[in-house]
Amino acid sequence: MKYYLVAGEASGDLHGANLMKALKELDGQADFRFFGGDLMKTEGGTLVKHYADMAFMGFVEVVINLNTILKNLKKCKADILAYKPDVLVLIDFPGFNLKIAEFAKAQGIEVYYYISPKVWAWNQKRVLKIKKVVDHLFCILPFEVEFYKSWGMEIDYVGNPLLDAVDAFKPNPNFIVDNHLTGKKIVALLPGSRKQEISRLLSEMLGALEKFPHHQFVVAGAPSFNAEYYKQYLGDKNIPVIFNATYDILANAEAAVIASGTATLEAALFNVPQVVVYRGNALTIGIARMLIKIKFISLVNLIMGRLVVAELIQKDCTSLKITEELNNLLHNAHHRQQMLADYDALDERMGAPGASAKTAKLIVKYAQDMKALLF
Repeated sequence: MKYYLVAGEASGDLHGANLMKALKELDGQADFRFFGGDLMKTEGGTLVKHYADMAFMGFVEVVINLNTILKNLKKCKADILAYKPDVLVLIDFPGFNLKIAEFAKAQGIEVYYYISPKVWAWNQKRVLKIKKVVDHLFCILPFEVEFYKSWGMEIDYVGNPLLDAVDAFKPNPNFIVDNHLTGKKIVALLPGSRKQEISRLLSEMLGALEKFPHHQFVVAGAPSFNAEYYKQYLGDKNIPVIFNATYDILANAEAAVIASGTATLEAALFNVPQVVVYRGNALTIGIARMLIKIKFISLVNLIMGRLVVAELIQKDCTSLKITEELNNLLHNAHHRQQMLADYDALDERMGAPGASAKTAKLIVKYAQDMKALLF
């Protein structure tokens, strides 16, 4: 079968790649065309547009880059029509993908949505649109099942694909030597994968450096940038930026400072005590606070339904407060052990790996069922 996938950011690229791998095991004739990234590209098929040219986060940022977004939408729609896929698989990235879903549905193309839009966070009435334009929805967070059911929508809960990625990870035994690290205990800095995140967060993260002379700070570089890009924030600080090795960094870290996003859950799965940070455009955050209906921004806290990891947002996202939280994570034994115990509870709630394989099986089954009805 012919599969068209659309992923618009780094996490979607990871999950898209794992899904493609699982689909190939079930469908020997699988052919892929996609908007995505380097990880998906390694699974074969044709990369049409890289997510580095698509990821704009925040209301204001979207307005500023509206022309680019509209061009990407136009390109994606035209390419889908030309390819004529048996299945369209949309991965997260709702602002873009729900528009693609609406278009594809009108063209009679089967629309499957993997990693459902976070409509539970704000504008919950978007569920009504999803019901109209999505044929099958695959959710990865436990609490989403009841949420969608409350809107009269049946979904498939497949577990979380991050469990697959972490389970498949094979640590590099020579990581420290290969990257010329000092051997000191590591504090991992994950400032995000978008320009806006890195520019607003990395300097504040680095401001804590001098208070922890017995630790090695290591920046996890986003794959869509290079070392030269990070130099503008590092200045004369001798801090390594390591690319394509986030899991190795986490596997060797004693603590982490992380931009809100998928990486917060990844750190928890690696049992790395963390502080979550975020700073956005002031107008964007102001609008978000009026619209968003959730208490927390980190996936760890959202899944647990309570505060497990500290969240430093906007004016609280400062070097001073990051330093205070890091000090607690590294030197307050009770605080550290409580977080690790909460991570154990999180593991139980998340369940076992297998989301990619389960989703692939459902996609193939639903697509075959649809073909049988048509022919």
